[in-house]
Amino acid sequence: MAEPQIRFDDGAAYERMMGVWSRLAGEIFLDWLAPRSALRWIDVGCGNGAFTELIVKRHAPAEVQGVDPSDGQLAYARTRPSTRIAQFRQGDAMELPFPSHAFDVAVMALVIFFVPDPRKGLAEMVRVVSKGGTVAAYAWDMPGGGFPLQPIQTEMFAMGFPPLRPPNAEVSKAEALQRLWTDAGLAGVETRRIDVQRTFTDFDDFWSAAMLAPSTGPTVASMPREDVELLRKRVRGRLPADAAGRITPGAWANAVKGSVPG
Repeated sequence: MAEPQIRFDDGAAYERMMGVWSRLAGEIFLDWLAPRSALRWIDVGCGNGAFTELIVKRHAPAEVQGVDPSDGQLAYARTRPSTRIAQFRQGDAMELPFPSHAFDVAVMALVIFFVPDPRKGLAEMVRVVSKGGTVAAYAWDMPGGGFPLQPIQTEMFAMGFPPLRPPNAEVSKAEALQRLWTDAGLAGVETRRIDVQRTFTDFDDFWSAAMLAPSTGPTVASMPREDVELLRKRVRGRLPADAAGRITPGAWANAVKGSVPG
């Protein structure tokens, strides 16, 4: 029997659970890339358009194409008023539906560890970018504990209820990304760590958002009630609240960029 896979099909749920985190990291990532305006972009694994929206708002692109396998996510992306310039289509990261050298920038935001063959996915990004263009990505540092839901997942593992993990979590290590980009023949390869924090009104706000995650929510829903209560208690102990009851967990991602040789 095949192992369960993480699937993102609900754009609204993803927005509440991960969209905010994605934009927090994405803003730092785009500052690091420092792209010119009027470039042609492809957002591979665009999901519900959270990162695509940042590209449009911040960098006045000439063109943005978003590709994702989920119809539900793409439907949500198309509802974002600020992404009207963008076009969204269903597609596979390992077989992009575009001709070679069609873009100036190819990006993957929180996606590369979900690609079944990251090398093939990167090769496709390189193929569709013109000479001198940029190929870049960022991903939560899963092995290093940088995932926003790590406090929950750590306690789930300790209690014998392992959550689902991306199929290629190890590729999110900085050294793995550096090697992947270098082996692909990209020039001027650089990596950096991106640290972010997000404030929730209280623990219940954090918990309800986290339960929308397909990596965590279904497993918790299948647990006995007493185990769920114990899990909540253990996670709460990891997330101290301020005087107003707010909690501010942190997360970090590893980013990589390189250019297609001219």
